[in-house]
Amino acid sequence: MDMAGGVEKLEGPEYEQVWDRFEQRFEFRPGMECPTWPAIKEPADSITWSLDALDDDPGYVKLDAMIDLLNGALWACTPPERTLLILDWHHDCYRIRPHAITAEHAPRWPASMMPDGDYNIHLAEDFRYGTFGHPWEHTICVMGAPLLQRVTEDLDSILLQRVREGGGPSDRRNIRTER
Repeated sequence: MDMAGGVEKLEGPEYEQVWDRFEQRFEFRPGMECPTWPAIKEPADSITWSLDALDDDPGYVKLDAMIDLLNGALWACTPPERTLLILDWHHDCYRIRPHAITAEHAPRWPASMMPDGDYNIHLAEDFRYGTFGHPWEHTICVMGAPLLQRVTEDLDSILLQRVREGGGPSDRRNIRTER
């Protein structure tokens, strides 16, 4: 595996294999016409936040804080010899070695986890932790105990509203009013 700069584009059979594994593991049901959301079977150790708090975000301060927080936590969860998958539905997908990506490789990672019209997924190769951005529901699901331990408190402060926990409705729907 040649990962010049820590980034390798997934192509051909490998691209298909990764998507097949993802679709099977998470029971992925893509499409805007999906009658039920979420579009994946969210794991028991997951929290899904609404991204609506980012709609009124002059200068993208909250968005940048969310992305920096999640990139940093994914970096911390991933051992130096391991890789992450970055899947962007119907677009280029990558395998990255976060510890090999340096400031000279701008942007730091080849894609943001912000769902910008398509599903955007950042996952450990073994799918134990990661994020799933849903463009039409306007949410981000953070999965896996190691990742949740690093980001939950800060994401509650940035995004303000949990939608689901463990795939079911959250009892902490509006964090803004709880404080």
